[in-house]
Amino acid sequence: MPSAEIITIGTEILLGEIVDTNTRYIARTLRGMGVDLYRTITIGDNVERIAEAIRHSMQRAEIVITTGGLGPTVDDPTREAVARAAGVDLEFREDLWEQVVAIISRYGRKPSENQKRQAYVPKGAIGISNPVGTAPCFIVEYRSPLHPSPNLSTPSAGQAWGEGPGVRAVISLPGVPNEMEYILHESVIPYLQQRFNLNEIIKIRILHCAGLGEGMIDEKIADLETLSNPTVGLAAHTGVVDIRIAAKARDEAEADKMIADIENQIRERFGDVVFGVDEDKLEDVVLNAVAKRGWTLTAIESGLDGLLARKIPHTASIPNLKAASLMDALRAARAESSADAALGVAVYLEERAAEMALITPQAEKTHRITYGGPPRSLPFWSVNLALDWLRRRAMESD
Repeated sequence: MPSAEIITIGTEILLGEIVDTNTRYIARTLRGMGVDLYRTITIGDNVERIAEAIRHSMQRAEIVITTGGLGPTVDDPTREAVARAAGVDLEFREDLWEQVVAIISRYGRKPSENQKRQAYVPKGAIGISNPVGTAPCFIVEYRSPLHPSPNLSTPSAGQAWGEGPGVRAVISLPGVPNEMEYILHESVIPYLQQRFNLNEIIKIRILHCAGLGEGMIDEKIADLETLSNPTVGLAAHTGVVDIRIAAKARDEAEADKMIADIENQIRERFGDVVFGVDEDKLEDVVLNAVAKRGWTLTAIESGLDGLLARKIPHTASIPNLKAASLMDALRAARAESSADAALGVAVYLEERAAEMALITPQAEKTHRITYGGPPRSLPFWSVNLALDWLRRRAMESD
């Protein structure tokens, strides 16, 4: 299967002014098509640096996708950068200019002279129309690094995209997310499927774990992490560890079977440490477990700035709550609400510690934890540990 790299272009991304959502969207799309994504990179609006990044990607990957830098202003450098990387000049394309004029005319305006820049593309490139924006896109094909393919003309209706082994492609898309997504689905996916004969898919299953650290989980599934297909990997969060299973197969049914086999092995080794899959959230799993038990629930927090309240309804915030009074405050909150169960979490940043208290119909318990990580992560860590504590108590039999 072909490999791919994604290059996002824009100084505003490097400065933190906007968040790059395009890379994630394209990556997930490529994954679903069975394309291996090996690298992503963000480059500011500098022609030579962009061209250098593209040249390097062209040497490594069969598919290079850029987003951004296709607008009409002088700081939109992608067209020139791709041309430099491919070793060709820019050429004006009347058909693309007509598309720009048509889009702008929808708004009752005439295009300005600088908007003609959008009709220039690397010589011989395949033009891609943009019916939802003013920036046309393009594909530059080449058979070996820095040597453009001689067969670059747009095929007529019913004609196959170019011939010859080893063809690669640089695909330049807009940076505006809704434009990029539309063109990706309408034009780029069909092109990739036909050009690279894509007949496999990659499917992902994420198992969410709580109650064990990354190191302990790694020890228990080290043998699975050496597999080549499916692959198994870990991602640690504050109080939660994700186990990722990725299978490459000819179809979804085959991928599901491969994933199910590994998932069953993992669940056998970890039991209720695995609390959810894919889009499941710990707080939702906890609330479902409490509801299934038939309990009503209330909660209090201190030093969390509303973090627990955003996860559990009916959470009261009590400032400067001391550890000795956490259980007393929790008892009072439970009595006032007539709840069956109550959860309390208090964080003490100066001590890098947290106190948790839990009342259920069966018992009252407190638990103190200390934290060695970054202080700003302590609230998230303590809340996730407290939620998992409540989950396990709700799942216990009387």
